[in-house]
Amino acid sequence: MIYTVTFNPAIDYVVRLNGPLVPGEINRAVSEDFQFGGKGINVSNMLRTLGMETTALGFIAGFTGDGLENGLREMGLTTEFIRVEKGMTRINAKIKAAEETEINGMGPMITEKDMTKLIARLDRITPEDTLVFSGSIPSCLPGDTYEKLMACLDGRGIRIAVDAEKNLLINVLKYHPFLIKPNNLELGDIFGKKLTTDEEVVECARKLQEMGGRNILVSMAGAGALLLDENGVSHRIGCPSGKVVNSVGAGDSMVAGFLAGYLKSGGDHEYALRLGTAAGSATAFSLRLGSRELIEELLAVL
Repeated sequence: MIYTVTFNPAIDYVVRLNGPLVPGEINRAVSEDFQFGGKGINVSNMLRTLGMETTALGFIAGFTGDGLENGLREMGLTTEFIRVEKGMTRINAKIKAAEETEINGMGPMITEKDMTKLIARLDRITPEDTLVFSGSIPSCLPGDTYEKLMACLDGRGIRIAVDAEKNLLINVLKYHPFLIKPNNLELGDIFGKKLTTDEEVVECARKLQEMGGRNILVSMAGAGALLLDENGVSHRIGCPSGKVVNSVGAGDSMVAGFLAGYLKSGGDHEYALRLGTAAGSATAFSLRLGSRELIEELLAVL
């Protein structure tokens, strides 16, 4: 089983206008939609698309939490959310006009008692399972939350993937996560430099490996991706051709594809990189997460 943790999931309310957003005036939408957001939820949904068993963990609250949970279950996703007493699951307004505007909600208040429940749930995970931590930490939680959770799981032999920025990522490397996935800009930011060549990317990836990371997967937008695997071997792959229409969830899809490829192939890093790239690209070429059909089509040309 692959478990994902999303601390602050959301319902994204997406509205499209036939022109620019005019502040102070009534703006009428020409279309509207809603999507269930959260990096861990995106990972679980893509894993489900790829035929993997997955369970989404995290926190929900209020009637919006009910809507999120029920909607995900109707989509076929297994969830084990912890219900929080104070606040509500956030709604994010995404306004697609001449320019894009976003208004993101706050999310519920997660208490120490709620975190204790999550720790108890994570304690049931076995070495045969995989766990994914992704995204930022809500302001109601301490900045070392990832560290504390990984410390509780240290030495258990669980494959843990972490997709987070800068200090959140650096501070967990001492617990030897199975997979970390910075993009090339984030990787350069960690070491205070702009990375312009593959050699520079590999050099910085090796530094993260020396700090404790096992597999370092670096996404590079239209330039593809680079993997420095746990054996110290670097793998480079390009990006399939296609029109990018959506950047939301592409990185999450890559994480899901990599894990699915690694587990399905019995540990083939090259195949994991190919499937991760196909899944990430399929989402980038789609209005929502990429479909199984498109992923297989892109995988065939990689």
